[in-house]
Amino acid sequence: MTSVLFSSLPLRSGQVLSNRIAKAAMEENLADEGQVPGRHLLELYRGWAAGGTGLLITGNVMVHAEALTGPAGVVLDEAAPLAPFADWAEAGKSGGGSIWMQINHPGRQVQAGMPGVVWGPSDVGVDLGRHSSRFGRPVAMTPEQIDATVTRFAVTAHRAEKAGFDGVEVHAAHGYLLSQFLSPLVNKRTDAWGGSLENRARMLLDVVRAVRAAVSPSFGVGVKLNSADFQRGGFDAHDAQQVIDMLEPLGVDLVELSGGSYESPAMTGRPADERTQAREAYFLDLAKDLARTSSVPLMLTGGITRRETAETVLASGVALVGMGTALSITPDLPDRWRSGREADRQLRPADWSDKALASAATMAQVRHQMRRIAHGRSPRPGTHPAHALLREQLQQRRALRRYRTWLTASRHTGTSTSRAA
Repeated sequence: MTSVLFSSLPLRSGQVLSNRIAKAAMEENLADEGQVPGRHLLELYRGWAAGGTGLLITGNVMVHAEALTGPAGVVLDEAAPLAPFADWAEAGKSGGGSIWMQINHPGRQVQAGMPGVVWGPSDVGVDLGRHSSRFGRPVAMTPEQIDATVTRFAVTAHRAEKAGFDGVEVHAAHGYLLSQFLSPLVNKRTDAWGGSLENRARMLLDVVRAVRAAVSPSFGVGVKLNSADFQRGGFDAHDAQQVIDMLEPLGVDLVELSGGSYESPAMTGRPADERTQAREAYFLDLAKDLARTSSVPLMLTGGITRRETAETVLASGVALVGMGTALSITPDLPDRWRSGREADRQLRPADWSDKALASAATMAQVRHQMRRIAHGRSPRPGTHPAHALLREQLQQRRALRRYRTWLTASRHTGTSTSRAA
């Protein structure tokens, strides 16, 4: 009997995913000069495309060239050349599956020392204790900046469709800008974008409306949403259910559930909530509750590494299984599952008492595996997390010099109008 895992999934837009396994977004930090995808990103995605996933979701592509999570991020704005993105889309579809572009604005989660802007709903900075200085201090966005940012999301989605992508995923999780607006801990506004959940969700809903209006009806539109922030007094599962209900009439194909942020890094397997500790499928308990009432298909991401766990997730009412770290180590894991095999390696954990540092090292460790695949080498999951973190810091310094030069040149030539608007 065919497993549900390998059955197709029809979406509201008319798209049909070939199976129920998705590569979830992981920030690759592999942009070429000019903040565009190059041969290494293409090589990485060809590898994943050949591995049997029904859907590939790219790492976050920034909608605003002045606001990047890190200096090696990809930017698709009104001025970006489209050809490199068309090549990326082609690479992602080379195995017969679909590829969606995750589109994002970091808001306040911008590394300290980066040029450009650090924005947020309010001037509340990222609180990482003694590591708080890793991020810039945000300024509260003006209504004009909010409106301009909504437009940027729509422009990026429109250009992603022109480049040949099958859909976009709007990132409203993990403490990035749209997630910041949703959080009562970060959003202290008293105007139309603050206070009630309806007001805090206003920017996300406006983005989804603008994106849906900018693309064709057959183009996929998804949203990545925290099932919870895992912070006392923050965005919780009840809020998530209400936001899903708000998204349903806007033509959303899929809502991906994850959780946490840099302040409470549940997405890296070090959550602050005991319900999600020490097991796979970190957010399954919350997802089960949400799936019972959601009229939008749900995708669950977080810690899934074995077929048995994936089948359990689907049996709970979730429509799609998302994997990140597991596919950075074993890019052909879906094909392995199809033939009755499992992954034979696991990532070396960063079992450090400093949770913020452990989370950063874990993410660096994952990106180290992606860089190896992108350069035609096999993953090396036994690499020490401290080694991965150190190497990434050196690479980031080089990337920062390149990004500064590019951003200064594009400001002077006017290739991206009103970038700081």
